[in-house]
Amino acid sequence: MEIRFDPAHSACFTGHRQLSEQELRDASLAVSRAVEALAAQGITHYYAGGALGFDLAAAVTVLNLKTGMPFLSLTLALPCLEHMAKWRRADRELFSRVMARADRVLYVSDDYFSGCMQKRNRFMVDGSSVCLAYMTACRGGTFHTVSYARKKGISVMNLAENAVGGRPQADLPGKRCE
Repeated sequence: MEIRFDPAHSACFTGHRQLSEQELRDASLAVSRAVEALAAQGITHYYAGGALGFDLAAAVTVLNLKTGMPFLSLTLALPCLEHMAKWRRADRELFSRVMARADRVLYVSDDYFSGCMQKRNRFMVDGSSVCLAYMTACRGGTFHTVSYARKKGISVMNLAENAVGGRPQADLPGKRCE
């Protein structure tokens, strides 16, 4: 787990697991645009957390962009060795193909424990200067990761705000996420 990249040239992804097909398409397009813009600013390394939903869509998008931008790199920062154990077979097979194409695969913990997802999220944020989020709700792991990034002074881009089907953060139920 000790492999680190210069945070000034790194960004991490965080987002919800449960996204509709339209949200996944919107998220992938938003990730593509953001990565292209950030690459022009020298941010070429990306951390993805290995969850289904946004994390997987973001990782696949970076891998696809590498065809035309071979200087991009992707690290899958996974929470523990058995993180896919309860996934459906088709999801495990898809993610295994993504793992094979990633530049690096790191396990933040050997074994599952109640805080291993949070430990993985903090690892990614601590190694980044930008957090690319797809957040449509002010709760859950994505919200806590965004809050941690903001507390650390890391730039947060909520890609859901500008996605075709995404809702602006101010329109979320309750108060604005802070």
